[in-house]
Amino acid sequence: MATFGDFPPSDINSSRPTAEADPWERKVLQDLAFAAIKEQRASRRWGYVFKGFILLYLVAILVMGMSNKEIQAHAEAHTALVEINGVIAADAEANADTIVTGIRDAFESPRAQGLILRLNTPGGSPVQSGIINDEIQRLQATRPDFPVYAVIQDVCASGGYYIAVSAQEIYADKASIVGSIGVRMDSFGFTDTLSKLGIERRSLTAGENKAFLDPFMPMKEQDITHAKGMLNNIHQQFIDVVKAGRGDRLANNPALFSGLFWSGEQALPLGLIDGLANSGTVARDKVGAEKIIDYTPRPDYFDRFAGRFGASMSQALFNLSAAKVQ
Repeated sequence: MATFGDFPPSDINSSRPTAEADPWERKVLQDLAFAAIKEQRASRRWGYVFKGFILLYLVAILVMGMSNKEIQAHAEAHTALVEINGVIAADAEANADTIVTGIRDAFESPRAQGLILRLNTPGGSPVQSGIINDEIQRLQATRPDFPVYAVIQDVCASGGYYIAVSAQEIYADKASIVGSIGVRMDSFGFTDTLSKLGIERRSLTAGENKAFLDPFMPMKEQDITHAKGMLNNIHQQFIDVVKAGRGDRLANNPALFSGLFWSGEQALPLGLIDGLANSGTVARDKVGAEKIIDYTPRPDYFDRFAGRFGASMSQALFNLSAAKVQ
């Protein structure tokens, strides 16, 4: 009898599925189907989660992106506040561009009744301090009915006091540190160290004073004379600004401009401050608007947060897309 292949007819018939095998196959198909449904549901849930994060992120950008000026334009009558914290320098948080921006916003606000400069700084750059002082005086000339008060916290010395004297009045705590009206220049000398180590200093210059005050070379008397003349000139600028700001309120005491500093309680009879008070007291009793709104620009923190959060979100979405492809 002819056949197809090596199996007899009985073997071909016996290869058909039996009734006993059907439930097993159906169970496998059901498990596969349920697994696919669960995976789709999980993917949708994660999609909702990430969409929610994106929505919150966009809302945060919208809210934080609104400037203080836009928010405060709708506020009730209030006292504007600009904080000056830390060292005053071009690359520090307390730099002229940032501080002046907040001060201008305060002067332009129709609901602000006055401005408090709240200072907690050991000083810093005379240039940055001078820019802030000059801008406050310019703005006061444009709006003479807008009072400016300085309130000292822990310390207001050197460049910080340079800014404070631009205010109409200065207040401090009895334990605040006030003063240090002077100028300094610091360096180090390593000439003996180099000779002990057998190191020779080689400096080539074009211009006889280009290596001025080089710390690896002995000091020259003419360099010291020139540096002191420059410091005295800047010191006199500082003195003139203080006298212009404080006027006849200053005591006739030569130590005022010697670089010394005093507590708030000691500074009061010297005429360096006008009273002992804090920001809340000044806002209530001097400005007449107890509510205080902070105008200090702080964009860098949010920019850093937004950048990091955006990068994290992008990476998470990329990973999720890659997982789906796989």
